[in-house]
Amino acid sequence: MARVTRYSKFEGELDQLESSELMQMIQEALLGQGMNDPYDPDPDARPSMDDLFDAILQALAERNMIPEEQLMEAMQADDIRETGLGQQIQRLMDKLQQDGFIRKEFEEDGAGGAGDPGDAKFQLTDKSIDFLGYKSLRDLMGGLGRSSAGSHDTREYASGVEMTGELKGYEFGDTMNLDTTATLGNVISKGFDNLEESDLVIRQAEYNSSAATVVLLDCSHSMILYGEDRFTPAKQVALALAHLIRTQYPGDTVKFVLFHDSAEEVPVGKLAQAQIGPYHTNTAGGLRLAQQLLKRENKDMKQIVMITDGKPSALTLPDGRIYKNAYGLDPYVLGATLREVANCRRSGIQVNTFMLARDPDLVGFVRRVSEMTRGKAYFTTPHNIGQYVLMDFMTNKTKMIN
Repeated sequence: MARVTRYSKFEGELDQLESSELMQMIQEALLGQGMNDPYDPDPDARPSMDDLFDAILQALAERNMIPEEQLMEAMQADDIRETGLGQQIQRLMDKLQQDGFIRKEFEEDGAGGAGDPGDAKFQLTDKSIDFLGYKSLRDLMGGLGRSSAGSHDTREYASGVEMTGELKGYEFGDTMNLDTTATLGNVISKGFDNLEESDLVIRQAEYNSSAATVVLLDCSHSMILYGEDRFTPAKQVALALAHLIRTQYPGDTVKFVLFHDSAEEVPVGKLAQAQIGPYHTNTAGGLRLAQQLLKRENKDMKQIVMITDGKPSALTLPDGRIYKNAYGLDPYVLGATLREVANCRRSGIQVNTFMLARDPDLVGFVRRVSEMTRGKAYFTTPHNIGQYVLMDFMTNKTKMIN
């Protein structure tokens, strides 16, 4: 169970909450399924101000930030928004808008006037997206400091790269990056006449290659089945990776593709409110779109980071229809998917897969993907996937040169 922080100093003083503190408190609600109905037929449906009100109320209640008498009064009222607590929450919502974290959009009613204010929609701003990415990155990097990502259970490995600045004796072919202090020490101790080639000491250097990354996020129905939300942690990882690249690797690019019955690119600004659905897993469609995006990039390294919990079960036919088979690995679907993997290999694109399930068919499929593209496959959980994705990305970014 997650640790609950008690903000007793805020009892009766909710207006003192900073917008950044409030955003941190409702992060899970903003990124999760609660803001939207995942089965809403309108793919453009956005959460309402009522949804935001409820999320803030729940966050405050869970953290014991509302005096019991005030909470009981609000719960017994016909309209909680008319109570003192409700008005405080409304002021917090206004502050979020004034501080640039949300943008409220009113819908027109049938008579041409403004509709019910509670029905107004809101969007997260660029400032909000950046904040959520920073918060996710800080949490995930903190996790890296507490536990080693080297303890993961993996079936496939690619050679790792250690980021060091260690000293070594010179060997033929090495770049003459001479370490003066160590080399002079050898000269003094052995004398010029007795020096050997290996007494020249060089410092190994790091080379940061530019990379183009496409993150493939599985948003098929299984990502929220069985009482576990796997999609929200996946979005948190994606936002953290976007923030890391923007702030630490400005020469890199990262794009995001959602795959389900089909696949589509989603801009980072809309990633936070992306939802689950439709049902199946069109891995081939996701890989095909990712390749198209990577072909436009002129980078040293091109890679696909695929986060999934299901085996391929759908395929886009040449006429645009979707062929689906959720029972086992359909040879037709598998064959088309592996052809896209082979195309990745021919294009020099590495595919690293982060699996949120251990279904035997999925394990077998991912093993073949890893072998074909010399990528890596990680067995992870929603709780530790971020540590592995970020560690893998940063490791692959660095090449050792002598």
